[in-house]
Amino acid sequence: MPKPRDYKREYKSYHKKPAQKKRRAQRNTARRKMTKAGKVRKGDGKDVDHKNRNTADNRRKNLRVVSKSKNRSFSRKKKK
Repeated sequence: MPKPRDYKREYKSYHKKPAQKKRRAQRNTARRKMTKAGKVRKGDGKDVDHKNRNTADNRRKNLRVVSKSKNRSFSRKKKK
């Protein structure tokens, strides 16, 4: 049986770092932008995806709306 997640330790070691806070804010900005444009709504099961994987690039042409399952199945590994 797998161990339960230690969310407090996870927050301290990863989510609390300034770089991660900045990236989270950038993702939230993209979501707000698409909400304002009427493309997504709260609880609709959709994610706002950055086409070029750069969360700092919130231009409208770089954003698209995809289902959560599709967005979370994309490979996140960097190419070498």
